[in-house]
Amino acid sequence: MRRNSPLILSMAFTLVAGLPAAGCAKKDTAAVPVAEVGTPVPAGDGKIPITTASADAKAEFLQGRDLAEKLQVTDAYQHYQKAASLDPHFAWAELSIAASAPTGKEFFEHLNKAVALADKASNGERLLILAAQSGANNDAVKQKEHLEGLVAAYPNDERAHFNLGGFYFGQQDYPKAIEHYRKATELAPAYSTAFNILGYAYRQSGDYANAEKAFQKYIELIPKDPNPYDSYAELLLKMGRYDESIAQYRKALAIEPNFVNAHQGIAMDLLYSGKPDQAVAELAELSKKARNDGEKRTAMFARTIVYLDGGNLAKAAADVDAQYALGKTTNDVPAMAFDRGLKGNILLAMGKADAAKTEFDEGVKLVEGSTLSAEVKENAKLAHHYNLARVALAKKDVAGAKKEAEEFRKGSASSKNPFQVKNVHELDGIVALAEKDYDKAIAELEQANQQNPQDLYRLCQAWQGKGDQAKGADFCRQAAEFNSLPNQNYAFVRTKAKAGAGKKAV
Repeated sequence: MRRNSPLILSMAFTLVAGLPAAGCAKKDTAAVPVAEVGTPVPAGDGKIPITTASADAKAEFLQGRDLAEKLQVTDAYQHYQKAASLDPHFAWAELSIAASAPTGKEFFEHLNKAVALADKASNGERLLILAAQSGANNDAVKQKEHLEGLVAAYPNDERAHFNLGGFYFGQQDYPKAIEHYRKATELAPAYSTAFNILGYAYRQSGDYANAEKAFQKYIELIPKDPNPYDSYAELLLKMGRYDESIAQYRKALAIEPNFVNAHQGIAMDLLYSGKPDQAVAELAELSKKARNDGEKRTAMFARTIVYLDGGNLAKAAADVDAQYALGKTTNDVPAMAFDRGLKGNILLAMGKADAAKTEFDEGVKLVEGSTLSAEVKENAKLAHHYNLARVALAKKDVAGAKKEAEEFRKGSASSKNPFQVKNVHELDGIVALAEKDYDKAIAELEQANQQNPQDLYRLCQAWQGKGDQAKGADFCRQAAEFNSLPNQNYAFVRTKAKAGAGKKAV
């Protein structure tokens, strides 16, 4: 398992293994590292210093970090909270609470605390914090700048390279990600989490052989921990080896019954092998074990995906309403905004464009009326243009769609975020597809996000519209065999893609 949150990702932010790969603010010059508040010391072993005045707080932090790097995030969260309570000035502890938080609301609350404490931390900790802030604010330029600064200041720290690798992974630059993950393993051959994400980077680049080797090394390093088996199971899921995948997920649960994310992996194995009822039953087990709202939401979201995949859109929409109600109990605005967007997408698929627009509008209003940062609010408004363009297309208003697409393009250009540029091409490709301009659609969609199965399916449609059935079928096959953990984009197209590839849908 990789540490991923659909909610946080919807806000253009990624966390990997409990350590943020993100950044913001002016570039720091090298500062003298400190061992505790206000006490300068030499750089020592060249690792990022842990700044706290409390030995007990440091011990709690290290326990939390060890658990987080083994993807036992809920357990890690408790230790990080204890560390912060023992030392209220412990900036890295606050950052780590944010990284392991079960809700979007808590993520932003503790990130803001970490930012407020950044001046009391060492240079390396400050760079991590500012990186996380930029990631949350969708500022990829500063995010990269701070993580490169981290590696320059601490070239012998495996976690510095790991975080920079995480940035490249999020930008889908897998060769660069692999470079830094491999460097982390060279600096610390027993640093197991680097082998984990190295496996995912190989997997994303289509190198399943090296991915399997990385995951097997991960198992070798910590055979009594659940996550190595979970990660290997996810690779097997991707490869369509469903029974083998389930066996590995069951190993993870045998080691740690509360390793609840294994249940969602098993559910997807069952779903993709044609057993949706068994998938729902597996997710019911996850719900029973859920220890916080984050784990409850994981189970609920996965169940929504099962319903979407099966074409039961009304049931999926009702499930999203239940998730929204869960977020409302704690006023978890990021989660509630995500739910509004998800329901809007479902309503679009149901042909209810006006109702979808209402959901998208309400999602933006939630963010604008919140205490989230100005940057997050601007990102929400920018994404709204993307959604409004799709609403216009659903109403066959191509001119209106082009107008919204142009607004989205302008905002994305000013953000200088490479990932957002992919979304610009995606939207232009969707518009061209609606106009049956298949050459333009292909040119645009080839520059869109190739890790989005909807874009692969759209390429299938464009090539088939152009008359090249073979090439179209190949893209449909890629979309159909995407085999991911719960993913709304995949759920909307999997069955149609199977049909387009010339295969009978399961």
